[in-house]
Amino acid sequence: MAGHIILSHGSDSGPDATKVSVLAALASAIGWTCQKLDYRQDDLPGHAASVLPRLERLCAAIDASPSRPVLVGSSMGAFVSSLASLDRPVAGLFLMALPVEIPGFEKGLDLARDVPSFLVHGYDDDVCPADRALGFAAGAGMPTLLLADDHRLSAHVEAIAGQFLLFLEQFGE
Repeated sequence: MAGHIILSHGSDSGPDATKVSVLAALASAIGWTCQKLDYRQDDLPGHAASVLPRLERLCAAIDASPSRPVLVGSSMGAFVSSLASLDRPVAGLFLMALPVEIPGFEKGLDLARDVPSFLVHGYDDDVCPADRALGFAAGAGMPTLLLADDHRLSAHVEAIAGQFLLFLEQFGE
């Protein structure tokens, strides 16, 4: 039996963003339940001020989840998903375009080290520099797919979807 997935979009995006929508549809097709959170109201005050409201919304969704969820996040959604793994039981983390810090927010990136995690990042990412994300991933022992793409990773949605399916296989029966 497949589990539950909670998907978190980036700051300048929404719950119907391409990557989030493709991954949710793919997971649903193989039996997972999916929940796409909508952080657009939380994002109105700006990046640093949106972290805690996003984290509260995500933790509430985790608490209401029927099982330990796999968290999927892009950019700010990846940052918040990582932080949530420190305080809530989650099955896994699938992170894309990962920022290692949010300027003005007091805490840097961290995650539960005992949670299966995977990073997808573009080496042409001008928002979240690849060297910083890769350094964090290496320190966390996190497998990584580095793509010739920018922050949106829009040129590689199919490759990301394929890697996502491989990631989910570890949670099968």
